[in-house]
Amino acid sequence: MFDSVRDDMRTTLDEIKAAGLHKPERVIGTPQSATVAVTAGGRPGEVLNFCANNYLGLADHPDVIAAAHEALDRWGYGMASVRFICGTQEVHKELEQRLSSFLGQEDTILYSSCFDANGGVFETVLGPEDAVISDALNHASIIDGIRLSKAKRFRYANRDMDDLEKQLKEASGARRRLIVTDGVFSMDGYVAPLREICDLADRYDAMVMVDDSHAVGFVGPGGRGTPELHDVMDRVDIITGTLGKALGGASGGYVAARAEIVALLRQRSRPYLFSNSLAPVIAAASLKVIDLLESAGDLRERLNANTALFRTRMTEEGFDILPGDHAIAPVMIGDAAKAGRMAELLLERGVYVIGFSYPVVPQGAARIRVQLSAAHSTDDVNRAVDAFIDARAALSE
Repeated sequence: MFDSVRDDMRTTLDEIKAAGLHKPERVIGTPQSATVAVTAGGRPGEVLNFCANNYLGLADHPDVIAAAHEALDRWGYGMASVRFICGTQEVHKELEQRLSSFLGQEDTILYSSCFDANGGVFETVLGPEDAVISDALNHASIIDGIRLSKAKRFRYANRDMDDLEKQLKEASGARRRLIVTDGVFSMDGYVAPLREICDLADRYDAMVMVDDSHAVGFVGPGGRGTPELHDVMDRVDIITGTLGKALGGASGGYVAARAEIVALLRQRSRPYLFSNSLAPVIAAASLKVIDLLESAGDLRERLNANTALFRTRMTEEGFDILPGDHAIAPVMIGDAAKAGRMAELLLERGVYVIGFSYPVVPQGAARIRVQLSAAHSTDDVNRAVDAFIDARAALSE
C-alpha cells in the first residue's frame, strides 16, 4: 500500500520545492542568542541572528538557566500525566497565578503550546448558535481552532473597523459573539486597534479575544502587551499567549481570561484534558522570567532603541520597510525568488534572516522578516544594515 502513497508524497514534495516553498531546517550548534553557530554557504560559522522571537534576549539569560537547573532538582524532569490526574504541581499553579496578575486577568490555564491554547478555546466557549468574528490575517492556530468549533464564522479585513462592524451586524442573531484578533500580526508587525475593537464589542454585545504572542513581555509601558498599550486591559475577555517567544523562548502556552471561562476550559478543553502540561522545569524558569519582566525596563528600552535604529537606517538607505515601531521589521522585496536569494546572500554575509513568500504572505509581497532583540548590540544592528546594503548590490549584479 505505501508504495503508491510514497510516490504521491514524493511528487508533492517535488512540487513544494519547484514552487520555492520548501522549508529547510538549519541546525544551530549553540544556545539561542544574538549570535548563533550555523552552516552557511557550506561552511560552519558564527552569524548574527535576526530571525528569532527572542525579543528580550531571555532565552539564554543566566538567571533563567539557573532557575531551570534548580527546578530539575526540586521538581524532576516530567509529570507523566495530564493535569486532572496527577500532572499538576505547585509550580504550575504558581505560574498560572503570576500570569493572571501580570496580565490583569482573573485566572490563567496553561497549555503545552499557544497553538493548543487557541485550539482549545473556541470549541469550549462557543456552540452552533454562537458566532466568531475573526481578523483575516489571524494566526494559523486561531484559524484551525475556529474550524474545530461549530460556531458560525465571520471574517473581517485586516484591522478594518468598518468591515468588523459590518460582520458584527451580520452576526447579530447569534446567542454569543466573540471577536478574535492577533495583538500583533507576525508577518507585518502591525498592531491591532484594540480600543476601537473593544468599543465595537461594547456596542454589539460581543466578547473580545486577543492572541498576544508577539507582544507580551515588551509591548506596553510595563510589557503587558497590546491591551496595556491601548489601555483596555479590563475590557479584553480572553488573552492567549506563549512562553516560546519573549518570555524565555522555550515552549508552552496559556489562556488568561475571566474566571468562568478558565473554569470551563479546565473541564472541557480537549488539548488541556488530553495532553501533558508544561514540564516543571519550564514552569519554574518561566516564573523567573516574570520576575525579570517586572523589572525589565532597561531590556525593553534597548529593544526599542535597536528597533528604531534598524528601521531608521534601512529607510534612509532606500529599503521598503512596512511602517510601525514593532520589533518585527518586514523588508519588502516583492518577488519570491529574490527574497529567497536575498536571505541566502545575507547569511553568506553573516546575518541570519528568513525570506517569506506566498502562501504565507500575499502574492507579490515577498519579504525578509527581520526581528530585533534586546540582546543585539548597536554594532550588531549596524552590521545587519550594512549586510543588507551589500546583499542588495550583489542581487542586482
